[in-house]
Amino acid sequence: MKDPAEKKKMLARLRRLEGQLSAVRRMVEEDRHCPEVLVQIAAIRGGTGRVGQLLLEEHVRTCVADALQAGDAEQRNATLSELTGLMGRFGGAK
Repeated sequence: MKDPAEKKKMLARLRRLEGQLSAVRRMVEEDRHCPEVLVQIAAIRGGTGRVGQLLLEEHVRTCVADALQAGDAEQRNATLSELTGLMGRFGGAK
């Protein structure tokens, strides 16, 4: 990430997700009621999806935009192929 403020926000989100994941592990160890655990897992999935979305947006604004402006036709095509692959992978992670 090129923007230090955005990187700081991303790292804060990831730390929060680490805490949530640890909490779910403890809940399983404690044999907590399944619906409680599932609610927390849904929150983690939502959080990781949001982190992925933010990272993908940052990648498009910076890396992809730079490559499309500076690259030759082959580089532009490679960049667009990479982007569509990432979008396919990310879209399937929901």
